[in-house]
Amino acid sequence: MITISTDKAKQLISQSNGRIFSTTFIKKDNTVRTLTARIGKQYTPKTDRKAPYKAQNYNLLPLYDMRKKAFRMLNFNTLLTLTINKTKYIIK
Repeated sequence: MITISTDKAKQLISQSNGRIFSTTFIKKDNTVRTLTARIGKQYTPKTDRKAPYKAQNYNLLPLYDMRKKAFRMLNFNTLLTLTINKTKYIIK
């Protein structure tokens, strides 16, 4: 396994071009969760309201959860591992 920084993890995810990847992180309730997700799928809100904040300002990334078929936010501050292109990375 290769150790990388959160900035490198962001770069790898953004370069995935919509490919499915897996990540492990700590949720707000301090449980560890594995997420199988992808980027590139566009969220269409049900109302005309805009988001009250920019996710990038809080080190978050909106993803599409392939198992739950819903959008989730990935917090890079609590990221533990990233598996992308059959390579597993540990986040330092």
